[in-house]
Amino acid sequence: MTLPAVEPPATGAWNGVRCIVARDLCIALRRPADSAAVLFFFVIVVSLVPLGIGPEPELLRRVAPGMVWVAALLASMLSLSRLFADDLADGTLEQQLLSPTPLALLVLGKAFVHWLCSGLPLALVAPLLAIQFGLSWDSAWVLVASLLLGTPVLSLVGSIGAALTVGVRGAGVLLSLLVLPLVIPVLIFGAAAVDASLVGADVAGHFSLLAAMLVLAVAGAPLAAAAALRIALD
Repeated sequence: MTLPAVEPPATGAWNGVRCIVARDLCIALRRPADSAAVLFFFVIVVSLVPLGIGPEPELLRRVAPGMVWVAALLASMLSLSRLFADDLADGTLEQQLLSPTPLALLVLGKAFVHWLCSGLPLALVAPLLAIQFGLSWDSAWVLVASLLLGTPVLSLVGSIGAALTVGVRGAGVLLSLLVLPLVIPVLIFGAAAVDASLVGADVAGHFSLLAAMLVLAVAGAPLAAAAALRIALD
């Protein structure tokens, strides 16, 4: 008698991740205002800085890296509070806990979609905003590269805060208080990479640290967020 083929567990797990990514992307496409609000906030905050500081080119170049990174950090916080809140409200989160796919992998998929809808657009629009600060094209592309490495860390670490505050009233403020201190190193080294490019210094060390933080976040943040979700739903 021929036994039925059994799908390998790893393949089944990644199928679950693909399903959660496709589902969250469909939801994001149905609510484009959420992603647009993040992008508009980023653009408006960065655009107001030259108006407030003045037209001094050297001063604008000096404050550009930190200002852009602070705006990106704050913009990414806007949609984090809804990362798990909608799933909790409609009962999907309980189904995810019972899914054969490890919850940490599902969290990783949701954080990836959050980055696609928030962090990636910020990085793509950054070169246009860099023109306002008088940055050279080399420095602008360093800014983009630092955002591409750093913003996924914001989404991953933010998923921990979102899991800890899921179902809590006023979760947005509490989430910011929990997450912002944890992502300060990303802000420091992301801005420092652009500063180094402005003076002609080597940026490889800053990128290496950002990449290391990204690897640590990918390895640890989904596990921590999954544990927090299980505690919140117990």
